[in-house]
Amino acid sequence: MSPSIGDVVNTLAARFADTGLDTPRLDARILVAHVLETEPTKLFVNGGDAFPEAKAAALEKIAARRVAHEPVSRILGTREFWGLDFDLGPATLDPRPDTETLVEAALRLGHPDKPTRVLDLGTGTGCILLAILSEWPKAQGIGVDFAEHALGVARRNAQRLGLQERAVFQRGDWCEGLTGPFDVIVSNPPYITDAEMQGLAPEVAEHDPTLALRGGPDGLDAYRVIVPAAKRLLPPGGTVLFEVGHTQAEAVAGILSAHQYAPATFYRDLGGVVRVVAATVSTPDKALGA
Repeated sequence: MSPSIGDVVNTLAARFADTGLDTPRLDARILVAHVLETEPTKLFVNGGDAFPEAKAAALEKIAARRVAHEPVSRILGTREFWGLDFDLGPATLDPRPDTETLVEAALRLGHPDKPTRVLDLGTGTGCILLAILSEWPKAQGIGVDFAEHALGVARRNAQRLGLQERAVFQRGDWCEGLTGPFDVIVSNPPYITDAEMQGLAPEVAEHDPTLALRGGPDGLDAYRVIVPAAKRLLPPGGTVLFEVGHTQAEAVAGILSAHQYAPATFYRDLGGVVRVVAATVSTPDKALGA
């Protein structure tokens, strides 16, 4: 007699727990639902149904990948971010919920009815730029990445979301060769220190691209390059916003101050950690509000 869907989920969850995965039951439900081409929530209703024997080999194949600490999002090939689904690729970061703080902070600076020009440096999947454009229907943007494969993923995401007419993705080394002005510049640059790289979880170390993670001895290499270069692309009152590591906010604010930006504003993620540092190009009478 074939095991029920519920039995398969329970067995797989126990296997994942033995492996030390953080969310074994959730991972099991998602992967079983993926193989069955249904929604995870439907497993609660259909848990007593027999698991199709023809699907067993496919489930074992992806279960083995998860046991080897490949993230569920990598196995599925997609990640939800800002309520939108994004394709992933080997040259892109797997977007994290914390990065939504960067989108939220950027959206505070503009208005949906205002034409706005946005630049996303190190665009990866394009998730930050495309999330912003999805909220600002009159905005246009450019996403820059050094990895050509990442740009292909970003273009595919823009096409699927119907944003391809307002988003251009091009290869580049941060701000080199770009012409402003941009009203808003956003970036989630590499900020993991060399020492921290040694202790990353295998889900990150073995599956996210090193180029998008490693930020140098103190994690600040990219900020030191971007901050002065971004200033020439911003008009007075234009704003640059960075995602930062959990201990880096003051240091990044210091880099911005050293290049005569207005005093930085900090934005916290849902865990209360300062996740975004923003600063405007100074004008005589105006700086970025709190």
